[in-house]
Amino acid sequence: MNIRPIKPKDNQVIKHILQTDLKHFGLDIPGTAYFDSNLDKLNEFYDAQDNRAYFVVENDQGKVVGGAGCAEFDLDNGIAELQKIYLDSSAQGFGLSYRLIALVEDFAKKAGYKQLYLETHHNLKAAIHVYIKSGYQKLAGPIKNSDHSGAMDGFFIKTL
Repeated sequence: MNIRPIKPKDNQVIKHILQTDLKHFGLDIPGTAYFDSNLDKLNEFYDAQDNRAYFVVENDQGKVVGGAGCAEFDLDNGIAELQKIYLDSSAQGFGLSYRLIALVEDFAKKAGYKQLYLETHHNLKAAIHVYIKSGYQKLAGPIKNSDHSGAMDGFFIKTL
């Protein structure tokens, strides 16, 4: 498996993986990343600023099978958001989520962030397990309102 920064050709693949996964868990609803306006141009969104990044995973045949990224969330407090960490079912169970999270955390730290925050849903049990095992602490609620705070019910943060 190879992990690299997102390219324009990856946008539709990541969109498909994300939407397939969310639909599988009944989260193809307003307020989730399923309807994120940046899905068709993820590379442009993440490349627009030096304090954002998105990484994709390619399998041994060079096919993109997932990704994860981060972008600013609360700049005044040095907080970035871990975003859009999704893997195709063919790539699950190989520890790739942990590798992606570690890479995003390393990027976030180098970009000057002090913490990484994330919003998730209780239906995403495997993801929550990964977040907790990766050292994220559960919060009682969102640290501030976001586009997804209304649909999400799990909030986590990690000091870098």
